[in-house]
Amino acid sequence: MVWLPILLLGAFAMLTAVLVLRVPRQNWMLLGAVLMFGLAGYGLHGAPGLPAAPKQAMTQAPQSGEALVAARRALFDTGQQPPNYLVTSDAFARQGRYSHAAGLLRRAVQEHPGDAEAWLALANALVEHAEGQITPPALYAFERAQKAFPGHPGAGYFLGMAYLRSGDPVRARQVWAELLDRSPDDAPWREDLEFRIASLDQLIAQMEGLRRTTDTGPSEVATPEQGREP
Repeated sequence: MVWLPILLLGAFAMLTAVLVLRVPRQNWMLLGAVLMFGLAGYGLHGAPGLPAAPKQAMTQAPQSGEALVAARRALFDTGQQPPNYLVTSDAFARQGRYSHAAGLLRRAVQEHPGDAEAWLALANALVEHAEGQITPPALYAFERAQKAFPGHPGAGYFLGMAYLRSGDPVRARQVWAELLDRSPDDAPWREDLEFRIASLDQLIAQMEGLRRTTDTGPSEVATPEQGREP
């Protein structure tokens, strides 16, 4: 039953658009698609069953620390044990203790400025600690991760995800398009990246169409009665 409020919220948004904003009937399907896209994304990354808690008492971040660490490790895993500072910081991140992870990683990158994975782990920890917002220190860490390993997709991939999570799909698409442009033709991540960009193109087009419809409102069409002389 934890999904019932989410579904009711979607239905309320649809009714508001139709009855209050008076979105034309021909755009109802488009509006529903946009709403379903958002609900599907929440279903993949959200956690509606978690109890609410104030920020200082949270032990579970909006995005799973376990999934975040696993995704990053999958891009960097060489079959060797990562450095101790990454092992420890990842343990903090899995528990949602991103400030602890970031503090440890700040010291690690000072001692190992060429460690691209440590910079990326720091960037991710800073984004999660800021509840999905890309702060200047996080952006700097993404840039350092890219500079430390220019041919690796990790920094661009996670930066795009961070922009998408912060509600900026246009910027996310730009970052991923730049990553795709500099990726080799045989790069194993090209197919997934092309799919994500295509999905973003559809979402952006839907959002733009809905925005234009909302800005202009329904067109007025004169009826025969309205055209008659009084």
